[in-house]
This record gives sequence, structure tokens and C-alpha cells, in this order.
Amino acid sequence: MAERFTEQLRQASEPHWSQAVTHRFVGELHAGRVAPEVMGRYLIQDYRFLDSFLRLLGAAIATADRLEPRLRLGRFAGVVAGEENTYFLRAFAALGVDERSREGMPDAASTAGFKALMEEAAETRCYAAILSVLCVAEWLYLDWAMRAPASLPEDFVQAEWITLHDNPAFRDLVATLRGELDRVGPEQAALCHDFFRRAVGLEKRFFDDAYAD
Repeated sequence: MAERFTEQLRQASEPHWSQAVTHRFVGELHAGRVAPEVMGRYLIQDYRFLDSFLRLLGAAIATADRLEPRLRLGRFAGVVAGEENTYFLRAFAALGVDERSREGMPDAASTAGFKALMEEAAETRCYAAILSVLCVAEWLYLDWAMRAPASLPEDFVQAEWITLHDNPAFRDLVATLRGELDRVGPEQAALCHDFFRRAVGLEKRFFDDAYAD
């Protein structure tokens, strides 16, 4: 059986994929030992993606060539705008991160880079390119979340960040993204490899930046 296109993309992104899913931040998160200032910095930066990410999802919905993935991506957009957004606000409150602190922190280099990459992909109006970035953003997170031990951290901020990225609905989303990219990607393989590779590199650097003052 031929190897899946998305698996070819993942393997071509090494070593950054493995470095991301086994990162120090991931290990500390699984153990519930991420320092509050690190978790706060990480979540502030991650929350900066919300606008660009919703635009990317919208572009995927608009350019998809079938109804079924449009419906699935539309449901996910509702989760991002609802449940996930609410998690951020609850987490900021628990960590003592107020709106002024959130607004005052500049974008990390990886944050600025990923926002630019999402906007670049959306502007291509190319379903395969858009999927390449979406697939990294969700599949890579599922990969590290699935590695968590059965016993989750007591701190809801860290525990829920794991469960938001490893639950039946999220696994189904990743399966949809991979399936769609497997279907449409091979015809534009070079473009997909470029967007996928750059996205994985930025994900790894994003974890690095959580520890930078």
C-alpha cells in the first residue's frame, strides 16, 4: 500500500516535527509543571492566532470542493470561536493575566511568522495550500496531546489544554484534514511541502519562544 501523502509531508518535516511533539514545554505540560509565567506567555501568544486562524478556516470552507468537509470545518470554526475562546479567557483569569498585560506583550517572532504564514496560505485561495497549514496546526497538536499520561495535571489550565487537543471530536477533525490533504495535495505536492515544512518549523520555534523573556 502506498504511503499516505500526509505521512510523506510529516516525514519530510523532520527533525522539527519530532522536536516539537517532544519539546520541553510538552513534557512539562504533561506533568503539570509548566511555570505560570511560561504558561501565561505561551497562551497570550497562542491567543494572537485567533483572528488569522479563523480567516484561514474561512478560506478552507470557501475553497473546499465538497460539502462534507465544508460542514466539518464549519463546526470546528464554531468550537474555536466558542469553547476554545472561553478556555483562553478562563485560563487568563486563573493565571492573573489581565487584558492590559495581554495587549502589552509584543508578538514573538514565531507568532508573527505563523500569522503571516496563515494569511499567505489563505490568500492563495488554494485548498491544498490552506489544508497544509491547517493540518500542521491541528495534527501536530493531536500528536503531542495523545502522548500525555492517563493521569492529567490537577491544574485545569494545563489539563484542559491537553484535552482540547485530544478528544473524539478533535481526532475526527484531524482525520478529516488529513483525508482531504491526502486527496487534493498530491497534484500540488511542491506547494504543499513548502507550506507544511514552514508551518512545522514555526510550531517548534513557538514552543521555544515560551521560555524567552
